[in-house]
Amino acid sequence: MDQLNSTVATSNSSSPGILRHDTWDPRCLLPAVVFSLCFSVGLPGNIAVIILRPNWEHLSSLSQSLMLNLAVSDLLCLLTLPLWIHSILYGWTFNLVSCKVLTSFSHCSFFGSMLTVTGLSIQRYLVVVHRLKCNQVQIRVMLVLLWLVAFILSIPSLVVQQLETDQERIHCKPEYSSDVQRMAVLLTEILCGAVLYSIVTFSYIRLKKKINQAAFFNNPQTNRLVTSIIVSLFILWLPCFIINVLGITGLCLEHEGLLKFCTHNRRIAEAVTFVNVCLNPLLYAFASNKMCSLCPKKKPMQENQRISQTPDNTTEEIL
Repeated sequence: MDQLNSTVATSNSSSPGILRHDTWDPRCLLPAVVFSLCFSVGLPGNIAVIILRPNWEHLSSLSQSLMLNLAVSDLLCLLTLPLWIHSILYGWTFNLVSCKVLTSFSHCSFFGSMLTVTGLSIQRYLVVVHRLKCNQVQIRVMLVLLWLVAFILSIPSLVVQQLETDQERIHCKPEYSSDVQRMAVLLTEILCGAVLYSIVTFSYIRLKKKINQAAFFNNPQTNRLVTSIIVSLFILWLPCFIINVLGITGLCLEHEGLLKFCTHNRRIAEAVTFVNVCLNPLLYAFASNKMCSLCPKKKPMQENQRISQTPDNTTEEIL
């Protein structure tokens, strides 16, 4: 009987897709915990933004559309996390098609979120600095183009994602046909992140300089909001950026140890990046509710008073 129990235990511990808790790799537990926190905090936060739309009547039509698009893209991205958590801990239990589709969907949603954040910064810059506004048709075209670009950026993940068996577990992970393909994917991610972050930083710095004398930006809350937007993007994107740069360095130097380090720690870097979808409701939607209370209210006034007002009441549309 003891021999039979021992055989059953050995068989269960070596079954495909099943891993005992005491053999979990800490490098797997950390991203699983971060993903779980992101899901627990980000899901209700973005649902609340979609339902409540806090004080959005003070925002322009484009700002409202971008805010809603940001919450929806973050929500779609978060909905994939339970499957990724299960995959990290127990291995991939579905087929190759679902692996490719889910990965592409997750990347598309994430790029949609990042592009929307970039669009918000551009919109605020154009409204305040250049006093440009968009009609409903232009807004719809902009959103369609935004998601089209997000889909295009997610195509590499659709191509390279494969199923790989490791220690009797199946993983849904990228596999590259050549070093050139791997380098192309890493360079695309680096350039995309760098360009989007540069646009956001430039837009907010120029925005702050333009209306630096306005009462709106003299408020410490607003300065903290703008600073938190730029700093949080930089901090949360930095791990993935470093991993990608080290990956390219490893490819150029043909350093196997460095490439293995990047492969083993990439999931942790991606988990840190996902924290951004939890911060978005606080940084944009609910913070806008507080910031709008600082905006000057429109009151009937003489024409000469309107001319002297800070720039054409566009401060109301900054957030």
